[in-house]
Amino acid sequence: MAGISFALSGEQEAIRNTVREFVEGEIRPVASYYDDQQEFPHELFSKMGELGLLGILVPADYGGAGLGYMEFVIVVEEIARVCPAIALSVAAHNGLCTNHILSFGSEDLKRRYLPDLASGRALGAWALTEPGSGSDAASLRTTARREGSFYRLNGSKSFTTHGGVGSIAVVMALTDSSRGKHGISAFVIEKGMKGFTAGKRESKLGMRASDTTTLSLEDVQVPASNLIGSEGDGYRQALEILDGGRISIAALGVGLAQGALEAALRYSTERRQFGSPLAEFQAIQMKLARLSMELEAARLLTYRAAWNRQQGRLVRLEAAQAKLFASELAIRAADEALQIFGGYGYIKEYPVEKLYRDAKLLTIGEGTSEIQRMVIARQLLRSSGLDGVM
Repeated sequence: MAGISFALSGEQEAIRNTVREFVEGEIRPVASYYDDQQEFPHELFSKMGELGLLGILVPADYGGAGLGYMEFVIVVEEIARVCPAIALSVAAHNGLCTNHILSFGSEDLKRRYLPDLASGRALGAWALTEPGSGSDAASLRTTARREGSFYRLNGSKSFTTHGGVGSIAVVMALTDSSRGKHGISAFVIEKGMKGFTAGKRESKLGMRASDTTTLSLEDVQVPASNLIGSEGDGYRQALEILDGGRISIAALGVGLAQGALEAALRYSTERRQFGSPLAEFQAIQMKLARLSMELEAARLLTYRAAWNRQQGRLVRLEAAQAKLFASELAIRAADEALQIFGGYGYIKEYPVEKLYRDAKLLTIGEGTSEIQRMVIARQLLRSSGLDGVM
C-alpha cells in the first residue's frame, strides 16, 4: 500500500525557488515604496508576465503556463512572504477574471482574451460586489438588457481589484430580475467600451499597492458573444470561482504568516534585552512555537484544498476551512511579530508594520470570516443530511 507523501515535486520546488529568487531580487527592494505611494507596480507585473506568473492556470494552447492549483498557491504564498499586496493582485488576476473566462467562457472568448491575460499584456478585473451587496452577493442591482446582438449594462461596482489598471473585466449583472440570483449572468467587458469607467481609487489601510476602485456602467453596449455561458449561469459560476479564489487567499495568509514568523525569528535573535537575545526568553519562545505550529496547520489545509481542486473535485468546504484558518492566522502572526519587535514594529522602517496592515483584508475579501463559518456549517449539515434545519 502506497504511503502518503507531503513532499512537493521537483518541478514545484523549482517553481518555488524561481519565484523566491524573483521576490527577493525584484519585489523586496521596492515593496515599501509602492505601499507608501499607493502605486500599482506595472513594471513588476510585466516581468511576472514574462515569467509565466500571470497565466499560471491557463493551458499552453492559450499562451499560459499550463500549471495547476498547487503551483498557483506556491506562487501566491512565496510573493506574500514579502508583499501581500502584490500577491493579492497576482491571486485576483489569475484566480478570478482569468480563471472565470478559462472555466466557463466559449472557445471564442478564450482565444480572444486568455493570451493577453496570460502574458500580462492585459490585467484582469472581476466585478461582483456593489455598494449595496457585499456578503449578500445575490442582491446585486446591475442590469443587462438584451437588445438584438448586444446587451446594455447599467449599474455600479465597488471594491474592484484592478478596476483602474485592468483592461479586461468579468462583470456580473442581472439579465432577469424576476429570478433573483438565478437571473445573474456574467459578461466580459473591455476597457474603452463607451460608458464603462473606473471611479476613484480607494485609499486603504493595507494592500495599498493593489489597485482597488469603483466601476460605473452607463448604457454599456456589450456584444452578445461576450456573455459567459448562458443567461442565469453567473451566480453558479461565481460560487465556483470564489471556491478557487478562497484557496488563493488562504495561500496569501500562509505566505503572510510565514513572512511574519521569519521576521520575528530574525529579530528575536538579533535584539538583546537584559543582556540576552530576545529568543532566549521563554515568553518569546512560546509565541514562536505556537506560530510555527499554526502555520504548518494552515499550510496543510491550503495544500489539501488546492490538491482537491486540482483533481476537479468540489472544494466548497475545504476552501472555506483553509481560507478561514489561514486568514485569521495571518492577523495573529502579524500581531505577534509586531509585539516581538516592540516599538520598532510600529514604525515603517521594519517589515512587520506593513504585514500588520495588510493582514486584515484577508478576513474580509472573497467572503468574510463570518461567511466562511456559514459555508462550513452548511456543508457539514448537508453532508450529514441535516441541511433542512437551516
